[in-house]
Amino acid sequence: MSSDVTEEEIKSLTPQSGFDLCGIDYFEPLGRRLYFIEHYEKYQDALKAKRERDRPDEYLILYQGAP
Repeated sequence: MSSDVTEEEIKSLTPQSGFDLCGIDYFEPLGRRLYFIEHYEKYQDALKAKRERDRPDEYLILYQGAP
């Protein structure tokens, strides 16, 4: 686990299936930094969306659901 977000945040934004695209807002207090952007069923779609986000100051993470 990264010290940037809490285990509870990660668990709450990890999908049952597919992939969740999430971001980290370092200006929020620990425990509220991780935020949901969008859910995708296919990895290729999630990765494409991650690459297409045009915000250089945004830190993005993909969380994979259970197979």
